[in-house]
Amino acid sequence: MKKRCPSSLLLLLLLWQFTGCKPTDQHGSTAQTQGVTGEKGMVVSAHPEASRIGLAILQQGGNAYDAAVATGFALAVAYPVAGNIGGGGFLVYRKQDGEIGALDYREKAPKAASRDMYLDAQKNVIADASTLGHLAVGVPGAVDGLAAMHQKLGSLPWATVVQPAIDLARKGVVLTEREARMLNEDRENFIKANKFIPSVVRDTPWWKGDVLALPELASSLERIRDKGRAGFYEGQTADLLVKEMQRGGGIISHQDLKEYHSVWRTPITGTYRGYKVISMPPPSSGGIALLQLLQMVEPYDLSKWGWQQPNTVHVMTEAQRRVYADRATYLGDPDFVKVPVSSLLSPAYLKNRMATLDMERATPSSQVQAGQLLARESDQTTHYSIVDQWGNAASITTTLNGGYGSKVVVEGAGFILNNEMDDFSAKPGVPNMFGLIGGEANAIAPGKRMLSSMTPTILEKDGKLFMVVGTPGGSTIITSVFQAILNVVDHGMGMQQAVAAPRFHHQWLPDRIEPEAAALSPEVREVLQKRGHTLQERGRYGAVDGILKRKDGRWEGGADPRGDDTALGY
Repeated sequence: MKKRCPSSLLLLLLLWQFTGCKPTDQHGSTAQTQGVTGEKGMVVSAHPEASRIGLAILQQGGNAYDAAVATGFALAVAYPVAGNIGGGGFLVYRKQDGEIGALDYREKAPKAASRDMYLDAQKNVIADASTLGHLAVGVPGAVDGLAAMHQKLGSLPWATVVQPAIDLARKGVVLTEREARMLNEDRENFIKANKFIPSVVRDTPWWKGDVLALPELASSLERIRDKGRAGFYEGQTADLLVKEMQRGGGIISHQDLKEYHSVWRTPITGTYRGYKVISMPPPSSGGIALLQLLQMVEPYDLSKWGWQQPNTVHVMTEAQRRVYADRATYLGDPDFVKVPVSSLLSPAYLKNRMATLDMERATPSSQVQAGQLLARESDQTTHYSIVDQWGNAASITTTLNGGYGSKVVVEGAGFILNNEMDDFSAKPGVPNMFGLIGGEANAIAPGKRMLSSMTPTILEKDGKLFMVVGTPGGSTIITSVFQAILNVVDHGMGMQQAVAAPRFHHQWLPDRIEPEAAALSPEVREVLQKRGHTLQERGRYGAVDGILKRKDGRWEGGADPRGDDTALGY
């Protein structure tokens, strides 16, 4: 691997070293070129309290999966915009002996769901029906998933890994500036979606330093601690959830809850420049799309061209538009539709997809359809990466979909419910809240899991654990993980540099490159526009959290400065 820092980040580092001035990134925060390091273990998550709890479990002798369960429950308390017990997620794991696996605890459509449930009499999509309120909610999978994860992979007692989140909920979470702002921004939506005033709403604005206590959520977590999976899907919590559905016109039933089960799946695997890539299979589109992107750009010398230089960006963009076209057509829940995984990842197919690449001209997306086979998810998803002292690794992405999901809080239970039903194709060919086009493969059906972009990923180098990475960001998840990997493998960055570096995105439709403010220099933008690319700047997106094995044998945690993300190691 060539260790060549991109010039813009190197200049920031030199500025700091020789002038004593701390450089700032595009978000005004102090630019970091070195992540937190640890000899034994590392936890990187979206909230400092969640990372603290996960690290404490590792220090108690728990393994990566014990820490993953504890961190997951802690995020439900400390990071309610995305952390949850009312949503779902995906785990990709690699044990110390090289065993790999994936757990799908994605939400499901309720049994009463129907293909056209979000269409009016004229077959038009009803505004907000799949995003706000009770009808937008899919059957939650988070608790079942964490319980299944612990049962198969954990080592400490269940109560030990759940209790820290209970204590945190009772004590209350000290709000960061970002969290206070988000709660204030969604105040009216919470009021609109609920028949009562939930604890996240108050008469006066929230401020940094305020304490958000969640006693009802603490009680729900206690029932999970004492009864495991049944403490959520049966009994008092299930009764409260179903009552909430009935109160607001939702369709989740006791039967839906009792029959929900997560599924162990075989990860998507492939290689990129000699590294083994292990990622999430369908119903996530992430693993397939990531491997397609990596293998499409592998023939090109991105390292020689340079980070975010015209040829590099051009080739990455052309690959992205083709991959997202495939995503819209072929991907869905493998329990309901046949997903042509081997065909989508075949070298001949991918070579053929890039055969129309013109290095001097952008390919209009109107001319890019899904290949002929040879034989806003929300910006408030969250990801966490964990490695323990034995070398076990967990890469987990979990979500409510939109920020605070459906905005519905279960009265008496204190947790927020997802709006994952929007990740189905409410009407094939009509974009969802993130502008993603869906097809028949992702149409709504009772008991079906909706398509996702979540891309929890692990890399091996020479048969040993090398990197754990993932991010939130809806449709931008795939391209963010893609860029983080290229930043390390092709451009020689460390983990912190790789996650902090400015990013750009293209998803086929709409047909435009969307760079963050500091991504792509004016000179590069001008070259790309001359080649026919349309650029439209966007705000910061994603929050990539990763762990990298350094040459000195230590772990480096990279916590994205775009959020309150925190890396802690020991």
